Amino acid sequence: MMGASEKILVTGAAGFIGYHLCQQLLLQGAEVVGIDNLNEYYDVTLKETRISRLKKSSKFLFQKIDLGHRPSIERLFRDHHFQKVIHLGAQAGVRYSIENPHVYVDSNIVGFLNILEGCRHGKIEHLVFASSSSVYGKNRDMPFTVDQNVDHPVSLYAATKKSNELMAHTYSHLYGLPITGLRFFTVYGPWGRPDMAPFLFASAIFEGRPIKVFNNGDMKRDFTYVGDIVDGVIKTLSHQPKPLESSEKLTPGTSNVPYRIYNIGNNKPIALMRFIELLELSIGKEAKKEFFPMQPGDVKETFADTTDLQRDVGFKANTPIEVGVPKFVAWFRDYYGYSAAP
Repeated sequence: MMGASEKILVTGAAGFIGYHLCQQLLLQGAEVVGIDNLNEYYDVTLKETRISRLKKSSKFLFQKIDLGHRPSIERLFRDHHFQKVIHLGAQAGVRYSIENPHVYVDSNIVGFLNILEGCRHGKIEHLVFASSSSVYGKNRDMPFTVDQNVDHPVSLYAATKKSNELMAHTYSHLYGLPITGLRFFTVYGPWGRPDMAPFLFASAIFEGRPIKVFNNGDMKRDFTYVGDIVDGVIKTLSHQPKPLESSEKLTPGTSNVPYRIYNIGNNKPIALMRFIELLELSIGKEAKKEFFPMQPGDVKETFADTTDLQRDVGFKANTPIEVGVPKFVAWFRDYYGYSAAP
């Protein structure tokens, strides 16, 4: 639980995970400052609606700030004395990074450096930041563990997330800054992102349009319900990483400074066709399917080994896909005003 007096910065507060996280932190009594640049990567109205709901709490303050604008970030940390920071803000999307590389460097590299500097000078107690399962790239060994080599990314988005991990370790080493990185695996649920498969599929099925199924449907994803992700992030925030003892063996996921990397996911890969089947059942309509080969920058399967996170912070995803998908569809139907199936 968050302390009632804690002041927490959440970047990317208008985003899918950021919105749910701010909601839960506020429920636990924390004071939350949320920032976001409200860019047009996807529907700005959806982002604004999320923020308007958060603003109903007197303990929530929103500021429209671009991570890459150094003076704004410096002013933010000067004006507020944050105890902890959750950094979710980033330019998202694997496929978009192939067409628009510069925005990823501006937001994910320069923006992250600005946050690290703010945390250093603000003497933050703990920085938790979002990495991604995409860093595993061409790895074939399942499940993915944080001790595997992640030097072969297949998208610039993945490369920026791996860069974030290296930058974070450097700041932890140089300044003793406690930092934890979480490699998120495919997150879904209410208020989800319009550029992700669950949203694209649901929209098409409701409207009778065909859905695009890549790699001819032969794909698996470690689909993780957003409520489980939020629970894991908050638990992680309350557990400062400890440096390894001198006798312990150094591994890619650990360090002799206060820095850790964890996977956060469902620990159970789901076949894409099974996910589509559950969407069809929840919506009450069969999807029209168009099959395509694998897209550039994509991977066939993701599978999170969450053993370390479960051991260290007590995280375990507990929302099965059969429960999460109907919750997502119920929100989608209500938010967009689709009628129930006959």
